[in-house]
Amino acid sequence: MSSLPKRTQRLGFVLMPGFSLTGFSCAVEALQTANSLSGQALYEVTLIGVGDEALVRSSSGAEVRAECHVDKVPMLDALFICGPSALSRNGQEKLTPWLKRWARSIRTLGGIGTGAYLLARAGLLDGYRATIHWLDMAALRDEFPRVQATGNLFETDRDRYTCGGGTAAMDMMLFLIGREHGMELASSLSEQFVCERIRPSDEAQRVPLKARLGTRQPSLIEAVTLMEANIEEPLSTDDLAHHVGVSRRHLERLFKQHLQTVPSQYYLELRLDRARTLLRTDDRPILQVGLMCGFSSASYFSTAYRNHFGLTPRQERRNAQPAGELQPSYGRSFER
Repeated sequence: MSSLPKRTQRLGFVLMPGFSLTGFSCAVEALQTANSLSGQALYEVTLIGVGDEALVRSSSGAEVRAECHVDKVPMLDALFICGPSALSRNGQEKLTPWLKRWARSIRTLGGIGTGAYLLARAGLLDGYRATIHWLDMAALRDEFPRVQATGNLFETDRDRYTCGGGTAAMDMMLFLIGREHGMELASSLSEQFVCERIRPSDEAQRVPLKARLGTRQPSLIEAVTLMEANIEEPLSTDDLAHHVGVSRRHLERLFKQHLQTVPSQYYLELRLDRARTLLRTDDRPILQVGLMCGFSSASYFSTAYRNHFGLTPRQERRNAQPAGELQPSYGRSFER
């Protein structure tokens, strides 16, 4: 890809003991591959350790060699904290004064996985939108009420970048690369990594129902599974109750008690979420998208969509990111 030379952006990654190798790899591979595909040194990555040993062990047991210690961090444009795979409230206290000191010279800070928790503990996410892996969301919200915690895949709010870890780290980096260097490069990277699409930041993390409810509500889990398998031809609440083997009243009670809604509303929102994904990623006609998601008429589809998302399906399609273009930025560049 021919383009004018760009200034190399210097990104540091702090590897906490027990860091998630998946999240770290997804982020760094995206940056290094951007260099390769563009034929330019767009990004320079520095790996930073916090302990006395150069090798930092990840949660999987694989070790990564840090290039420098936190006491000797070079000049950087952005710094990302790769938090431990399992949230730890103890043993990371020394990082807080380092983070506060870095924040005076490195304005752009990010957290991958539980790295967001460490930034929040240092007070560096107060007043910012931020996210973390869904398993740790309750802890972030309870302990740091000044953080605007969301359940999204990733958040880019001014000079703070956070993601839920895992493959969401790649989505965040592809978004940032696209914003900095164009969606043509970001799309090429997505193809390189065999990604179906670049997921937007406002796409919610999918929290498994079993993880939210445990195994004590098999009837409720079975009912939701049936809903997910029957999007195009929705089942009635009576049919759902019959298949699950409970009365309609009992099923409604389960939904109200554990999901704070009724079966029909939960089902409707499932179908609307599916429609939103199709409108953003598929070029089939809007009416066909509505039919695929169980809406029998265009007017019903449009009204339900507008009531739920605040815009019509046509507006959603119009706002969807066209190939080769970039949605309006709501963050800022790494460059100072």
